[in-house]
Amino acid sequence: MKRIIFIVAAASVFGSAFCQPAAADPNSPGSLADYLRIAATNNAGLKSSFERWRMAVAKIPQAKALADPRFTYGYFIEEVETRTGPQKQRLGLSQAFPWFGVIEARSGAAATAAQAAYKRYEGDKLKLFRQVKNAFYEYGYLYEATEIARENLELLKHFEQVAQVRYRTAAASHPDIIRAQIELAMLEDRLTGLENMRSPIASGLNALLNRDITASLDWPQRTDTVAAVVDEAAVTMLIAERNPEIAALQQDIQSSRHRLRLAQKRYWPDVTLGVDWIQTDEARADGVWGSGRDPVIAMMSFNIPLWGNSYKAGAQQARASMRSVRQQKEQMQLDLSARAAEIFYRIAETRRKAALYENTLIPKGKEMVNVSESSYRTGGVDFLNLIDAQRKLLTFEVAYQRILTDHLQALAELETLTGGAIPLKAN
Repeated sequence: MKRIIFIVAAASVFGSAFCQPAAADPNSPGSLADYLRIAATNNAGLKSSFERWRMAVAKIPQAKALADPRFTYGYFIEEVETRTGPQKQRLGLSQAFPWFGVIEARSGAAATAAQAAYKRYEGDKLKLFRQVKNAFYEYGYLYEATEIARENLELLKHFEQVAQVRYRTAAASHPDIIRAQIELAMLEDRLTGLENMRSPIASGLNALLNRDITASLDWPQRTDTVAAVVDEAAVTMLIAERNPEIAALQQDIQSSRHRLRLAQKRYWPDVTLGVDWIQTDEARADGVWGSGRDPVIAMMSFNIPLWGNSYKAGAQQARASMRSVRQQKEQMQLDLSARAAEIFYRIAETRRKAALYENTLIPKGKEMVNVSESSYRTGGVDFLNLIDAQRKLLTFEVAYQRILTDHLQALAELETLTGGAIPLKAN
């Protein structure tokens, strides 16, 4: 095939189908890689997702920690008279210890929840990249459509001049000139509409980059690209293995297992160990053995796990949560597989249609315009045939750019599902 312009998905994160020399300002994007870099650094939504991951990570040391030690103090308003002397005040220090395995289950649940949060952050980053790529490719399509409209406007002006020449030589009628002027007005209106679309598309791109939405963005320029044939079997395997949403749900399942073990530990008591010290003054009587000796008391206490129905309900809740996440993961896998199948179809269709337009319709459309112009100059066809040929060529060229853009956007969506580069087949 001649020059079928498809981007290689494996390079689409760090390269671009539309690019220009990178600007000196690091915050002024040029290539697609610049857009992705700035979006990953500045996008507020992605920063929020990153902070949610940091929040989850911060819970791990909290889950590993014991409860704070407890200090108690008591002052005897009325001194307690004992054989060894009056007792004046009491100080105590105690520490509660959960049953064996509770801390491990609690910290395991927090660690797997943090891993799930990180996977969701990765998923949010991929979704952001997809948004940036879609907007970037739309911006590139707008540039190409604008240039095509401008070139066709010049072509129509040329046709009008041809009609003027033939009219002056009485070889054509005045309606030919009017038709040319009507077509020019319609195409000028179309060009104006395309030019007016630049501001909202640029604003959308700037919003994704967390820049002032009124900031200017240069037109992207298309570069040479390589035909991409997706390895569908490999992609399907990668979705199951590497998709961040599925990976996050798998971590949620692990976290649910830890929470189930934690719920089951509620049947066992927490143990509290402590020590008390009582200040005792000298005995009032002389010769008392142990007079003024301060008692030191070692203590142990534990709660009584009495409400078994409550603990059973907690374990049932944890089991239901785990089953729910498992079903969610299974449904997610089916949904993503169906979504991938639809994307495979879109990629195949855009490849087929691009080949049709590039190899047949556009060359034939150009040939038809040239032949129609030559025939019109010699009176072989009327001006309507020439205008119709020009309209078809304009339609073919714009449709071709739309097909290329749709193909690139389909690859960007597939990258979101696979969690990165797409495996390709050799052509």
